[in-house]
Amino acid sequence: MSTANTADRLYALLPAIHRIRDAEQGYPLRELLSVIAEQVAALEENLDQLYDDQFIETCAPWVAPYIGDLIGYRSLHGVVPNVASPRADVANTIRYRRRKGTAAMLEQLARDVTGWPARAVEFFQLLGWTQHMNHLRPLAYYAPDLRNTGALRWRDTAFDTIAHTVDVRHIDTGAARHNIPNIGITLWRVRAFPLTRSPAFAMGDDLRFRFNPLGVDMALYSKSETEEEITHLAEPRNVPLPLTRRWLKAYLEDYYGSGKSFWIELDGDPPQPVPADEKFHICDLSDIKDADGNVIAWAHQPAAGSGRVAVDPVLGRIAFADAPASAPLVSFHYGFTIAIGGGEYERGGPVASDESEVVQGGAALQPALEAVQDGGIVEVRDSYRYIETPAITINAGKTVVLRAVNGKRPLLVANSEIKLDLGAGATLILDGWVIQGGTLVMPDAGDVQPRHLILRDCTLVLGPRTHSDDALPQTDDPALVIHHPFAKIALERCITAPLHIAEEAEISLHECIIDATAHDLIAFRGPGANRLMPGGKLTLESCTVIGKVHTRQLTLASDCLFVAALATGDGWKAPLWVERRQQGCIRFSYIPPGSRTPHRYRCQPEEDDQQTRPHFTSLRYGDPGYCQLQQVTSDKIRRGAHDESEMGVLHGLYQPQRETNLRVRMEEYLRFGLEAGLIYES
Repeated sequence: MSTANTADRLYALLPAIHRIRDAEQGYPLRELLSVIAEQVAALEENLDQLYDDQFIETCAPWVAPYIGDLIGYRSLHGVVPNVASPRADVANTIRYRRRKGTAAMLEQLARDVTGWPARAVEFFQLLGWTQHMNHLRPLAYYAPDLRNTGALRWRDTAFDTIAHTVDVRHIDTGAARHNIPNIGITLWRVRAFPLTRSPAFAMGDDLRFRFNPLGVDMALYSKSETEEEITHLAEPRNVPLPLTRRWLKAYLEDYYGSGKSFWIELDGDPPQPVPADEKFHICDLSDIKDADGNVIAWAHQPAAGSGRVAVDPVLGRIAFADAPASAPLVSFHYGFTIAIGGGEYERGGPVASDESEVVQGGAALQPALEAVQDGGIVEVRDSYRYIETPAITINAGKTVVLRAVNGKRPLLVANSEIKLDLGAGATLILDGWVIQGGTLVMPDAGDVQPRHLILRDCTLVLGPRTHSDDALPQTDDPALVIHHPFAKIALERCITAPLHIAEEAEISLHECIIDATAHDLIAFRGPGANRLMPGGKLTLESCTVIGKVHTRQLTLASDCLFVAALATGDGWKAPLWVERRQQGCIRFSYIPPGSRTPHRYRCQPEEDDQQTRPHFTSLRYGDPGYCQLQQVTSDKIRRGAHDESEMGVLHGLYQPQRETNLRVRMEEYLRFGLEAGLIYES
């Protein structure tokens, strides 16, 4: 109740004679009651809050830990939204304890605490038993049914139903699973990211296409469905998994269609869907090679005139029997570990703006870029392919933003260098783009005025590029070349090919991957033909660098992984080569042995331990486990960052803290005599 209402209520309680006399004297008594009403209202509000503080759902934030303490709640690392604030976790504590030790409860707990899809497996149910005539167990046989392809498909996974012999080793060893007390908590760290209505990559004959707009093979992933019942154990459709041919063929209707795991349409207004009818087939479209190893066709390609459409989810390929009436548009999901680089994930950027120059449908970017030379925004509102080599010119002191709207991932395919002609004090911001084929080049302006270049959530695709001087393309061709010595460059959450930065320029990277595709190739150096020229002043935070680095000054490197090595006969002095070693600092990072660096603080490997090094699931761009550390990697690296998270680009996922949170909770909620083990399925 408001203060005014309280004052009126108190004033109405007075006898009429006092109100009449108060009116004759100018209402001094009413003003006094207004002051008293303020204190009454504050007291009522405080009483209401004290009542609310008795319940975890309505209590003040500072009260939640005290309620948790009353029921023995143990706080966790707040690295996952569900446990960032203890309110929900405290609220679930009693509910969890009432179902203590059940598989469904442990599975739900694992999802809440880690933020990853999970499945709990009671391994005693998968043990083979010696049969007794008075107690037959028809499903507990040792020899599996070799004709049951569905059961064999999930052998040795979280969805295994085949009986196993007992393994008496402790489940914490990682290898042992099947024993009476063992509970397995299987976790999926790879996420399924969507790509919506992207033009399929044509192979040149109007019949064969790839889902991946970059034109390389890519496994399709399933879109995980939310479980509707809390007592339900996760099934394959509830977790992100790479689609297999046999499984997809058997359950096509669960995965194919609008809003599902993948969908194929023909471009038009509106787009026409390709129906999943009797002519839609799932099959193997692997390469057929001749005697010299050259690819001449795809296996099981539909015969001309049959009207069939063949899809291979393992390779991400489509084959039509007859040329489609219009270009195919594909919507699908692919696997990756973290939301960086170009993607349709939530970037937190601005929504579509009516004040920007809008480009969509693969139209030319150049006219829109010319219209904003005096400052403005060029906005792309789809995930189409844009095939051109634009020249970006910005007048002095102006800012131009070339961005994809939140939830889109456009691809710019250039066939030569993309010139960045920025005036004095100008700023260019690239946001949400995937750029293939062309190198971003900022020439030397011949003055001492700064130029600013900012890349956010972009992918500068790795691989050979076309050069303006007709030089032969190389595997470690740069994605960004800066000749202007007073440039200031910033990259945030980007994946990029090598960088060639002028010696006096400044560049900072946060949560980025610089990939030269091999340990002994060059990831960072100065521009020009001299491969020994040092690059500009470098600042790195939570980055993974694959390849050699030569910089004039390493201002700061924190929580980073430098994966580099010298080749035989290499002219470089060190894999990580810093010219000015009296300035700068490297902290909580992995540094290749033999590097020449400034002051180090708690870096790996230590002088007496040259065996510690990172082990990756994959270092091939496009693989689901790209730049993901394997579990066999030493804890000196997996927990070696400043906050005991892992070094490298995945630092922000706080995977060690998620593991610790789950182990803490498992100790509390497991029934007596049971042992839990964490199993990473991806």
